[in-house]
Parts: sequence; structure tokens; C-alpha cells
Amino acid sequence: MQDFLQQTLSGEAPHQRRGETAHLRWQWLYHGILILEPTEPVNQALVLSAGIHGNETAPVEIVSQLVNALLRGEKPLRQRLLVILGNPSALRTGKRYVRYDINRLFGGRWQQIDDCDEARRVLRLEQTLETFWQQGACDESRWHLDMHTAIRGSWHTQFGVMPHSERPWPPEFLDWLAAAGLEALVFHRAPGGTFTHFSCEHFGAASCTLELGKALPFGENDLSQFRAAQQALAALLYGEPMPAATASPRHYRVVQQITRLSEHFTLHMSPDTLNFTAFPQGTLLAEEGDKRYYVQQAREYVLFPNPHVATGLRAGLMLIEEGEQTQALPR
Repeated sequence: MQDFLQQTLSGEAPHQRRGETAHLRWQWLYHGILILEPTEPVNQALVLSAGIHGNETAPVEIVSQLVNALLRGEKPLRQRLLVILGNPSALRTGKRYVRYDINRLFGGRWQQIDDCDEARRVLRLEQTLETFWQQGACDESRWHLDMHTAIRGSWHTQFGVMPHSERPWPPEFLDWLAAAGLEALVFHRAPGGTFTHFSCEHFGAASCTLELGKALPFGENDLSQFRAAQQALAALLYGEPMPAATASPRHYRVVQQITRLSEHFTLHMSPDTLNFTAFPQGTLLAEEGDKRYYVQQAREYVLFPNPHVATGLRAGLMLIEEGEQTQALPR
């Protein structure tokens, strides 16, 4: 198999489902799922995923380039690697998803929707991760990098979203995120249905959702914008030199979630509101019947505002920056 992405988009199984190079053994597990293992013993394991949303193509192209170099035998591999293109059906259509946003369905939440291809896909991904982690040594380090792009523009064009975790983040993981060129890190304070939360909660992986630029169709991405991320991934996979971090990412934490519960939901933000736009205390953010969302802290920043999500899903997150003085409105 010479091109993992094209094989995935074809919807057909490859004629050859396993093989090896001078550096590694590879096995095609299912559409968009590939495992690669170095011939030399290692104590690190990485899940590298992209294409959870089918219209977010830049990370898919980056992953494809990195993996194809491994499959052609051009590069060594320094850790066990599970590569996932998350939603092949959506990738083929260029849509965010076909029926359901699978990045809200992990941790068994797929059982709450109709039996469909996307529910079965999430189950397969959950089972694949479990098997992958179980096959490693007990002292193996576990990382999961899930690569996305955002629907809209952002004051921080490249940032990471960290799932809720009671464990401290490994310093080397945070150092890698800085070297990858991330300008900000957002820390969740509650569980969620994302792929990275699933790997963090259930398998103790250091995991991050990387947001790299804005969603564009295949062939329209300027991958040079993500050179630091590509170089940092090459360092992780091939053992090449790590790029130097130009700055430390700013840290934000989630303080409230805006949820759309019905057709009567209104988000009081313009369609061109950028991620990390700041709003002062007391601003009305959204309303739905008698329910109103206001800025509670002295200043809050919006992330992922989207009034068109399905009912019951997140229509936006509000953040504060770590280190800023805050004073919440009285309740």
C-alpha cells in the first residue's frame, strides 16, 4: 500500500493487508485504520488521528504524507503507531459528518443514537484503541494526538484542547505541544464525548485535540502554515530534531458551556465571530426561552460558537485565561 489516504477514500480494502520495510511492520486493520510497529523494541506508543470530521482536510493531508514516507521505507519509526482517519464516509463526501458528529459519541455515547454507520464506526474505534493499548508493555508511554481544523477563524490560529484529567500532564507532552507551534491550550474541566477524552479517561493517555487553521477542501490547504506541527510530528515518529518552541502557549480553561436544547435557541454572536474573541462581564451570549447565558467573569473568551449544532449539543464554550484576575457576577 503506497498511499494510505487514497486507499481510504477508495472505500476498498487493499490487495495487500500487511507488509514490512527495513524499519517496520505494518497492518491494515480496516478502512482508515493502520497499525505500524518498529522492528526495534520501543517503550512509546502513539495514536495519531485525523479526519474525525470529514471537511477538516489539512491534518489528513499531513498525516498522509508522514505515513506514506514510513510505508515507502524512507523513514524509521521510533514508536508503536496507530493511525486513524476517523470518518471515511464523511471524508469522501467532504462533509463534517453524514448523520452524527462522531466526536460527541465516544465513551459509549454512540449507544444513545440510531444504529448507523457512524455509531458502528465509533464502536470500532473504541475497540481498536483498547486492543492497541493492551498490546503494549505495562510501562509504555501513551500519547494520543487528534488533529482537526476549526469551522471559523481564530485569534489563535493553532491551538490545542486538553480533555478533563485528574492526572498532571507530562512535562514532555506539554513541551511537544509548544514545539508544534500551538499558540494556546484550552483545558476542559468536565468529561466529554470526544476521542481524546476517551483515550485519556479510559487508558490514561496524554491526549490533545490539535486545531490547525480553518477547514478547507482537499487541495486548497497551505500546509506550509503548519510546518512546526509537521516537524514536531516527524521528530516524534522518525526521531528527527525537534523544532524549537518560539513561545509558550497561553493557557485557558473552560468556565461555562452553552448548549442548544431546542429550535428556539439564539446565539447573540455574529457569524464571523472569531474563536477567542473576548466579551466583558454581563454580556448576553445566548438565550433559549427563560434560559440565558451571560459572561460571568470579568472577561471571557468564546470558543467554537455554532448556533446550528444539533439539539442537545454544545453551541459554544466560554473560557478564561489562566493568570487573569477574575471576579464572577453574583448569582
